[in-house]
Amino acid sequence: MDYLSPQLSHDAIMVQAIKNFWVVAKPGIILGNLITAAGGFFLASKGCIDSTLLLPTTIGISLVVASACVFNNIVDRNIDRKMARTRNRVLATRLMSPKVAILYAAFLGIAGILLIWAATNGLTLAIVLTGFTVYVGVYSLYLKRNSVYGTLVGSLAGAAPPLAGYCAVSNRFDMGALILLIIFSLWQIPHSYAIAIYRLDDYAAAVIPVLPVKEGMPTAKKHILSYIVAFTVATLLLTLGGYTGYSYFAVAAALGTLWLYLAWSGYSTCNERLWAKKLFVFSIVNIVLLSVMMSIDFTVSAPSNILLTYAP
Repeated sequence: MDYLSPQLSHDAIMVQAIKNFWVVAKPGIILGNLITAAGGFFLASKGCIDSTLLLPTTIGISLVVASACVFNNIVDRNIDRKMARTRNRVLATRLMSPKVAILYAAFLGIAGILLIWAATNGLTLAIVLTGFTVYVGVYSLYLKRNSVYGTLVGSLAGAAPPLAGYCAVSNRFDMGALILLIIFSLWQIPHSYAIAIYRLDDYAAAVIPVLPVKEGMPTAKKHILSYIVAFTVATLLLTLGGYTGYSYFAVAAALGTLWLYLAWSGYSTCNERLWAKKLFVFSIVNIVLLSVMMSIDFTVSAPSNILLTYAP
């Protein structure tokens, strides 16, 4: 059987290489953004789903998100080695060279941009490019390491996929698009602060000035509560503005109340790390369910107030 060893070794290397290319793009983040992008797309579609638009839009957005994640891994490879949560990442462990990763990220990004440009409209492309620039150029390269406000600015990038999904269908930036931008930007902040508290030692070791590290736990908890209140109010605006029905309204109100209760319980918790983990996990459940509800409980007669329209 010894003569099979070189082939087996070659196959194992190939499998590992494929795995490296897969995980460096952060498939979990891609999936999360795909769900929110689909939520925005279905909300704007109002039941009339154009599958020839849906597939290239969601695939294009996913490719650009994947590119941004690879670039983020490239930028963060040195600080990733200082954090228990990230020290085993592909670039942190040198399983992939930065040069190869840059080429891979560029390929993903260009493919996604070309697909969005060919299938959608200029407004959608502008939103995707803005989200990419904010995440990679503004947040990853500078603010993450230098400012406590990095999370606030970076939250705009997280709102790009659902906003792009919406505008791919509507071809305009109306009140519904603005509400989506507010909802998903506000959601990012308590979501990010929760993981920063859960991994507080990691962020401190890497000298990343997130709010819990820079301003302390009481301030972080206060901000979490405030942003969850604002987020919950924003989610209800979709129904009050005529874009979703009352089933969505009920689910959004219930989820917001539960998230707020969980955040409030942080003031009396005996284990802040466990509390923050629960808060973080619930934030994901919250946004996924909201994306599903806005996809299925839309209102056909939503107002057509237009703030910006793209004219080719």
